[in-house]
Amino acid sequence: MGVWNFIQDQVLGMQWLNAVIGKGLSALGLDIESRLGGSIQFFLYDVLKITVLLCVLIFVISYIQSYFPPERSKRILGRFRGLTANLISALLGTVTPFCSCSSIPLFIGFTSAGLPLGVTFSFLISSPMVDLGSLVLLMSIFGVRVAVIYVLFGLLIAVVGGTLIDRLHMEPYVERFVLNAGSVDIESPDLTRRDRLLYAKEQTLGTFRKVFPYILLGVGIGAVIHNWIPEQWIAAVLGSNNPLGVVLATIVGVPMYADIFGTIPVAEALLGKGAQLGTVLAFMMAVTTLSLPSLVMLRKAVKPKLLALFIGICTAGIILVGYLFNALQFTLLI
Repeated sequence: MGVWNFIQDQVLGMQWLNAVIGKGLSALGLDIESRLGGSIQFFLYDVLKITVLLCVLIFVISYIQSYFPPERSKRILGRFRGLTANLISALLGTVTPFCSCSSIPLFIGFTSAGLPLGVTFSFLISSPMVDLGSLVLLMSIFGVRVAVIYVLFGLLIAVVGGTLIDRLHMEPYVERFVLNAGSVDIESPDLTRRDRLLYAKEQTLGTFRKVFPYILLGVGIGAVIHNWIPEQWIAAVLGSNNPLGVVLATIVGVPMYADIFGTIPVAEALLGKGAQLGTVLAFMMAVTTLSLPSLVMLRKAVKPKLLALFIGICTAGIILVGYLFNALQFTLLI
Protein backbone atom coordinates (compact mmCIF):
# COMPACT_ATOMS: atom_id res chain seq x y z
CA MET A 1 0.00 0.00 0.00
CA GLY A 2 2.95 2.33 0.60
CA VAL A 3 3.99 2.16 -3.06
CA TRP A 4 0.41 2.65 -4.26
CA ASN A 5 -0.12 5.62 -1.91
CA PHE A 6 3.06 7.17 -3.33
CA ILE A 7 1.76 6.68 -6.88
CA GLN A 8 -1.65 8.10 -5.99
CA ASP A 9 -0.37 11.09 -4.02
CA GLN A 10 2.89 12.01 -5.74
CA VAL A 11 2.55 10.68 -9.30
CA LEU A 12 -1.16 11.04 -10.06
CA GLY A 13 -2.03 13.62 -7.40
CA MET A 14 1.24 15.55 -7.81
CA GLN A 15 1.28 16.68 -4.18
CA TRP A 16 4.93 17.64 -4.66
CA LEU A 17 3.78 20.24 -7.19
CA ASN A 18 1.35 21.72 -4.65
CA ALA A 19 4.19 22.00 -2.13
CA VAL A 20 6.49 23.67 -4.68
CA ILE A 21 3.81 26.20 -5.63
CA GLY A 22 3.10 26.92 -1.95
CA LYS A 23 6.79 27.57 -1.23
CA GLY A 24 7.07 29.75 -4.31
CA LEU A 25 4.07 31.88 -3.36
CA SER A 26 5.34 32.18 0.23
CA ALA A 27 8.74 33.31 -1.09
CA LEU A 28 6.93 36.06 -2.98
CA GLY A 29 5.39 37.24 0.28
CA LEU A 30 1.91 35.79 -0.23
CA ASP A 31 0.17 34.19 2.75
CA ILE A 32 -1.10 30.86 1.40
CA GLU A 33 -3.18 30.40 4.55
CA SER A 34 -5.30 33.41 3.60
CA ARG A 35 -8.33 33.13 1.34
CA LEU A 36 -6.61 34.94 -1.54
CA GLY A 37 -3.33 33.06 -1.19
CA GLY A 38 -5.10 29.72 -0.83
CA SER A 39 -7.21 30.44 -3.92
CA ILE A 40 -4.15 31.29 -6.00
CA GLN A 41 -2.33 28.17 -4.83
CA PHE A 42 -5.39 25.98 -5.56
CA PHE A 43 -5.80 27.56 -9.01
CA LEU A 44 -2.16 27.21 -10.09
CA TYR A 45 -1.81 23.70 -8.72
CA ASP A 46 -5.00 22.30 -10.24
CA VAL A 47 -4.49 23.99 -13.63
CA LEU A 48 -0.95 22.62 -13.96
CA LYS A 49 -1.84 19.17 -12.61
CA ILE A 50 -4.91 18.72 -14.80
CA THR A 51 -3.11 20.10 -17.86
CA VAL A 52 -0.27 17.60 -17.48
CA LEU A 53 -2.68 14.70 -16.94
CA LEU A 54 -4.85 15.94 -19.81
CA CYS A 55 -2.01 15.97 -22.33
CA VAL A 56 -0.56 12.62 -21.25
CA LEU A 57 -3.94 10.87 -21.13
CA ILE A 58 -5.24 12.26 -24.42
CA PHE A 59 -2.01 11.28 -26.17
CA VAL A 60 -2.18 7.71 -24.85
CA ILE A 61 -5.91 7.34 -25.45
CA SER A 62 -5.68 8.84 -28.94
CA TYR A 63 -2.92 6.39 -29.81
CA ILE A 64 -5.17 3.54 -28.66
CA GLN A 65 -8.11 5.10 -30.49
CA SER A 66 -6.13 5.05 -33.76
CA TYR A 67 -6.69 1.28 -33.75
CA PHE A 68 -10.49 1.78 -33.53
CA PRO A 69 -11.64 4.09 -36.34
CA PRO A 70 -15.43 4.24 -36.83
CA GLU A 71 -15.51 1.66 -39.61
CA ARG A 72 -13.52 -0.85 -37.57
CA SER A 73 -15.70 -0.21 -34.51
CA LYS A 74 -18.76 -0.92 -36.64
CA ARG A 75 -17.33 -4.25 -37.76
CA ILE A 76 -16.46 -5.21 -34.18
CA LEU A 77 -19.91 -4.32 -32.87
CA GLY A 78 -21.59 -6.09 -35.77
CA ARG A 79 -20.16 -9.43 -34.62
CA PHE A 80 -22.06 -9.47 -31.35
CA ARG A 81 -25.71 -9.70 -30.37
CA GLY A 82 -27.80 -9.08 -27.28
CA LEU A 83 -26.30 -8.15 -23.93
CA THR A 84 -22.78 -8.91 -25.13
CA ALA A 85 -23.12 -6.35 -27.91
CA ASN A 86 -24.24 -3.70 -25.42
CA LEU A 87 -21.28 -4.47 -23.16
CA ILE A 88 -18.76 -4.33 -26.02
CA SER A 89 -20.30 -1.06 -27.22
CA ALA A 90 -20.05 0.44 -23.73
CA LEU A 91 -16.41 -0.65 -23.49
CA LEU A 92 -15.64 0.88 -26.89
CA GLY A 93 -17.06 4.11 -25.54
CA THR A 94 -14.18 4.27 -23.09
CA VAL A 95 -11.64 4.95 -25.87
CA THR A 96 -13.54 7.75 -27.60
CA PRO A 97 -13.33 11.55 -27.11
CA PHE A 98 -14.21 12.98 -23.75
CA CYS A 99 -17.23 15.26 -24.19
CA SER A 100 -20.81 14.21 -24.92
CA CYS A 101 -21.08 16.38 -28.06
CA SER A 102 -18.13 14.57 -29.66
CA SER A 103 -19.90 11.22 -29.24
CA ILE A 104 -23.11 12.11 -31.07
CA PRO A 105 -21.68 12.10 -34.64
CA LEU A 106 -20.30 8.61 -34.00
CA PHE A 107 -23.68 7.56 -32.56
CA ILE A 108 -25.38 8.77 -35.75
CA GLY A 109 -22.81 6.95 -37.90
CA PHE A 110 -23.25 3.69 -36.00
CA THR A 111 -27.06 3.94 -36.21
CA SER A 112 -26.91 4.75 -39.93
CA ALA A 113 -24.73 1.68 -40.47
CA GLY A 114 -27.57 -0.52 -39.21
CA LEU A 115 -26.28 -1.39 -35.76
CA PRO A 116 -29.05 -2.11 -33.22
CA LEU A 117 -30.32 1.06 -31.57
CA GLY A 118 -29.75 -0.27 -28.07
CA VAL A 119 -26.11 -0.98 -28.90
CA THR A 120 -25.52 2.54 -30.20
CA PHE A 121 -27.15 4.04 -27.11
CA SER A 122 -24.89 1.98 -24.84
CA PHE A 123 -22.00 3.64 -26.66
CA LEU A 124 -23.60 7.08 -26.41
CA ILE A 125 -24.06 6.77 -22.64
CA SER A 126 -20.64 5.33 -21.81
CA SER A 127 -18.53 7.51 -24.09
CA PRO A 128 -18.79 10.78 -22.10
CA MET A 129 -19.52 9.21 -18.72
CA VAL A 130 -16.70 6.65 -18.56
CA ASP A 131 -13.28 6.80 -20.19
CA LEU A 132 -9.70 5.96 -19.40
CA GLY A 133 -9.06 9.58 -18.52
CA SER A 134 -11.81 9.63 -15.91
CA LEU A 135 -10.40 6.48 -14.32
CA VAL A 136 -6.93 7.98 -13.86
CA LEU A 137 -8.18 11.39 -12.76
CA LEU A 138 -10.61 9.94 -10.24
CA MET A 139 -7.83 7.76 -8.86
CA SER A 140 -5.70 10.87 -8.35
CA ILE A 141 -8.43 12.60 -6.33
CA PHE A 142 -10.67 9.98 -4.70
CA GLY A 143 -8.55 6.81 -4.68
CA VAL A 144 -8.59 3.59 -6.64
CA ARG A 145 -11.71 2.05 -5.08
CA VAL A 146 -13.89 5.06 -5.84
CA ALA A 147 -12.51 5.32 -9.38
CA VAL A 148 -13.03 1.65 -10.24
CA ILE A 149 -16.55 1.52 -8.78
CA TYR A 150 -17.45 4.77 -10.58
CA VAL A 151 -16.35 3.27 -13.91
CA LEU A 152 -18.19 0.00 -13.24
CA PHE A 153 -21.40 1.82 -12.36
CA GLY A 154 -21.06 3.99 -15.47
CA LEU A 155 -20.71 0.90 -17.64
CA LEU A 156 -23.69 -0.67 -15.89
CA ILE A 157 -25.87 2.36 -16.65
CA ALA A 158 -24.76 2.21 -20.30
CA VAL A 159 -25.48 -1.51 -20.68
CA VAL A 160 -28.83 -1.40 -18.85
CA GLY A 161 -29.90 1.75 -20.69
CA GLY A 162 -29.03 0.37 -24.11
CA THR A 163 -30.70 -2.97 -23.33
CA LEU A 164 -33.90 -1.24 -22.20
CA ILE A 165 -34.03 0.92 -25.33
CA ASP A 166 -33.51 -2.20 -27.44
CA ARG A 167 -36.31 -4.11 -25.65
CA LEU A 168 -38.73 -1.20 -26.12
CA HIS A 169 -38.11 -1.19 -29.91
CA MET A 170 -37.63 2.58 -30.21
CA GLU A 171 -36.47 2.54 -33.85
CA PRO A 172 -39.59 4.46 -35.06
CA TYR A 173 -38.44 7.38 -32.91
CA VAL A 174 -35.15 7.87 -34.77
CA GLU A 175 -35.26 10.64 -37.37
CA ARG A 176 -35.61 9.28 -40.89
CA PHE A 177 -32.45 10.91 -42.25
CA VAL A 178 -30.37 8.95 -39.75
CA LEU A 179 -31.86 5.58 -40.70
CA ASN A 180 -31.60 6.29 -44.44
CA ALA A 181 -28.10 7.75 -44.43
CA GLY A 182 -26.32 4.43 -44.81
CA SER A 183 -22.64 3.89 -44.18
CA VAL A 184 -20.26 6.11 -46.13
CA ASP A 185 -17.06 5.07 -44.36
CA ILE A 186 -14.36 3.42 -46.39
CA GLU A 187 -11.67 1.06 -45.21
CA SER A 188 -8.87 3.00 -43.55
CA PRO A 189 -5.35 2.15 -44.68
CA ASP A 190 -3.03 0.56 -42.17
CA LEU A 191 -1.26 3.24 -40.16
CA THR A 192 2.40 3.10 -39.31
CA ARG A 193 3.61 3.77 -35.77
CA ARG A 194 4.71 7.24 -36.89
CA ASP A 195 1.24 7.91 -38.33
CA ARG A 196 -0.34 6.90 -35.03
CA LEU A 197 2.03 9.10 -33.03
CA LEU A 198 1.28 12.06 -35.31
CA TYR A 199 -2.45 11.37 -34.97
CA ALA A 200 -2.12 11.24 -31.18
CA LYS A 201 -0.16 14.51 -31.20
CA GLU A 202 -2.78 16.25 -33.36
CA GLN A 203 -5.61 14.95 -31.18
CA THR A 204 -3.80 16.11 -28.05
CA LEU A 205 -3.24 19.63 -29.36
CA GLY A 206 -6.76 19.91 -30.78
CA THR A 207 -8.47 18.60 -27.65
CA PHE A 208 -6.26 20.74 -25.40
CA ARG A 209 -7.24 23.92 -27.25
CA LYS A 210 -10.91 22.96 -26.98
CA VAL A 211 -10.85 21.83 -23.36
CA PHE A 212 -8.43 24.27 -21.72
CA PRO A 213 -10.97 27.12 -21.31
CA TYR A 214 -13.22 24.70 -19.40
CA ILE A 215 -10.29 23.68 -17.22
CA LEU A 216 -9.69 27.31 -16.31
CA LEU A 217 -13.40 27.82 -15.62
CA GLY A 218 -13.73 24.64 -13.58
CA VAL A 219 -10.61 25.32 -11.53
CA GLY A 220 -11.70 28.91 -10.98
CA ILE A 221 -15.06 27.75 -9.64
CA GLY A 222 -13.30 25.14 -7.52
CA ALA A 223 -10.96 27.78 -6.06
CA VAL A 224 -13.91 29.96 -5.08
CA ILE A 225 -15.73 27.02 -3.48
CA HIS A 226 -12.56 25.84 -1.74
CA ASN A 227 -11.59 29.14 -0.15
CA TRP A 228 -14.55 31.54 -0.14
CA ILE A 229 -17.82 29.61 0.35
CA PRO A 230 -18.46 28.65 4.00
CA GLU A 231 -18.31 24.94 4.64
CA GLN A 232 -21.67 24.91 6.40
CA TRP A 233 -23.39 26.20 3.25
CA ILE A 234 -22.11 23.32 1.12
CA ALA A 235 -22.84 20.78 3.86
CA ALA A 236 -26.39 22.12 4.26
CA VAL A 237 -27.21 21.79 0.55
CA LEU A 238 -25.17 18.75 -0.51
CA GLY A 239 -24.32 17.08 2.81
CA SER A 240 -25.86 14.15 4.60
CA ASN A 241 -28.56 16.26 6.22
CA ASN A 242 -30.21 16.93 2.88
CA PRO A 243 -31.79 13.71 1.52
CA LEU A 244 -32.42 15.44 -1.83
CA GLY A 245 -28.78 16.45 -2.31
CA VAL A 246 -28.16 13.87 -5.04
CA VAL A 247 -31.27 14.90 -6.96
CA LEU A 248 -30.37 18.58 -6.67
CA ALA A 249 -26.77 17.98 -7.82
CA THR A 250 -28.01 15.99 -10.83
CA ILE A 251 -30.48 18.70 -11.86
CA VAL A 252 -27.89 21.46 -11.45
CA GLY A 253 -25.37 19.51 -13.54
CA VAL A 254 -27.60 19.04 -16.60
CA PRO A 255 -27.51 22.64 -18.00
CA MET A 256 -23.73 22.80 -17.67
CA TYR A 257 -21.29 21.80 -20.41
CA ALA A 258 -17.90 20.42 -19.50
CA ASP A 259 -15.91 17.21 -19.56
CA ILE A 260 -14.25 15.22 -16.84
CA PHE A 261 -11.27 17.59 -16.76
CA GLY A 262 -13.45 20.62 -16.06
CA THR A 263 -15.61 18.95 -13.41
CA ILE A 264 -12.84 17.30 -11.36
CA PRO A 265 -11.66 20.51 -9.58
CA VAL A 266 -15.25 21.49 -8.77
CA ALA A 267 -15.93 18.00 -7.39
CA GLU A 268 -12.70 18.07 -5.36
CA ALA A 269 -13.62 21.41 -3.80
CA LEU A 270 -17.20 20.33 -3.04
CA LEU A 271 -16.03 17.15 -1.34
CA GLY A 272 -13.52 19.10 0.71
CA LYS A 273 -16.29 21.40 1.90
CA GLY A 274 -18.51 18.63 3.23
CA ALA A 275 -20.54 17.49 0.22
CA GLN A 276 -21.23 13.76 0.17
CA LEU A 277 -19.23 11.58 -2.21
CA GLY A 278 -22.24 10.24 -4.10
CA THR A 279 -23.69 13.72 -4.48
CA VAL A 280 -20.44 14.98 -5.98
CA LEU A 281 -20.14 12.03 -8.38
CA ALA A 282 -23.78 12.42 -9.44
CA PHE A 283 -23.01 16.04 -10.31
CA MET A 284 -20.02 14.94 -12.39
CA MET A 285 -22.02 12.27 -14.23
CA ALA A 286 -24.84 14.70 -15.02
CA VAL A 287 -22.48 17.36 -16.37
CA THR A 288 -20.56 14.97 -18.61
CA THR A 289 -23.49 12.84 -19.84
CA LEU A 290 -26.53 15.12 -19.96
CA SER A 291 -25.11 18.49 -20.95
CA LEU A 292 -27.66 20.78 -22.59
CA PRO A 293 -25.67 21.30 -25.84
CA SER A 294 -25.39 17.54 -26.38
CA LEU A 295 -29.12 17.08 -25.79
CA VAL A 296 -29.87 19.77 -28.39
CA MET A 297 -27.63 17.94 -30.88
CA LEU A 298 -29.20 14.58 -30.05
CA ARG A 299 -32.69 16.00 -30.60
CA LYS A 300 -31.79 16.51 -34.26
CA ALA A 301 -31.20 12.76 -34.59
CA VAL A 302 -34.03 11.33 -32.47
CA LYS A 303 -37.62 12.24 -31.75
CA PRO A 304 -38.79 13.71 -28.42
CA LYS A 305 -40.08 10.40 -27.00
CA LEU A 306 -36.73 8.64 -27.47
CA LEU A 307 -34.84 11.70 -26.21
CA ALA A 308 -37.01 11.77 -23.09
CA LEU A 309 -36.40 8.04 -22.52
CA PHE A 310 -32.63 8.56 -22.85
CA ILE A 311 -32.71 11.45 -20.36
CA GLY A 312 -34.92 9.46 -17.98
CA ILE A 313 -32.66 6.38 -18.03
CA CYS A 314 -29.49 8.40 -17.49
CA THR A 315 -31.04 10.56 -14.76
CA ALA A 316 -32.46 7.59 -12.86
CA GLY A 317 -29.16 5.70 -13.14
CA ILE A 318 -27.11 8.71 -12.00
CA ILE A 319 -29.36 9.36 -9.00
CA LEU A 320 -29.31 5.70 -7.98
CA VAL A 321 -25.50 5.59 -8.24
CA GLY A 322 -25.27 8.79 -6.21
CA TYR A 323 -27.26 7.37 -3.32
CA LEU A 324 -25.30 4.10 -3.45
CA PHE A 325 -22.02 5.99 -3.21
CA ASN A 326 -23.38 8.05 -0.32
CA ALA A 327 -24.27 4.85 1.52
CA LEU A 328 -20.76 3.47 0.92
CA GLN A 329 -18.87 6.75 1.46
CA PHE A 330 -17.20 5.97 4.78
CA THR A 331 -16.12 2.54 3.54
CA LEU A 332 -14.70 3.84 0.25
CA LEU A 333 -12.77 6.83 1.56
CA ILE A 334 -10.90 5.17 4.43
